[in-house]
Amino acid sequence: MRHKNAGRKFDRDTSSRRAMLRNLTANLILHERIETTDAKAKELRRVAERLITKARRLGPVAYTPQKDLSPADRARRLAASRMIAAYVPRFGVRVETGGASTRIDLVEKVMLDLARRYATRPGGYTRIVKFGPRRGDNAPISLIELLPNAADVEDKPKKGAAKVTASTSKTATAAEPKEAAKVT
Repeated sequence: MRHKNAGRKFDRDTSSRRAMLRNLTANLILHERIETTDAKAKELRRVAERLITKARRLGPVAYTPQKDLSPADRARRLAASRMIAAYVPRFGVRVETGGASTRIDLVEKVMLDLARRYATRPGGYTRIVKFGPRRGDNAPISLIELLPNAADVEDKPKKGAAKVTASTSKTATAAEPKEAAKVT
């Protein structure tokens, strides 16, 4: 029985499992989307969301310039950045299409970019999209990605929104086939 044994083992010892999750988290932060197996993606979601939440809970302190902070806020920010840096490697290298490489500070990306992006979001910063089996060994493959800014996704209607009337639904259904024909 696995009572109170949370987390997947991946048939690895602790240090190998931790190194794998650290590297997956660093690549997710660096590229903002990676392709991996379903089980690794589900475990990576737990780790990555906890790191982003550490930065997000600071509020505006996470992305305010250092010189504008009080000494207490500087200490809070330093403690949070050290907690993040204790798990993820400090720098990541992104290779561009032309062969040029860019060195990116992953801790600063979490503190500045991701904390600001998810400031109003209470959780759920990642999305897992299942692809299907991998060709070589039939392992289930998924894409895990960081969600876009909350303001970019505001176009979707919320649950419990006003119901569509009959006149608006007729115009919507009449317009849909024309748009679909343009696309195909």
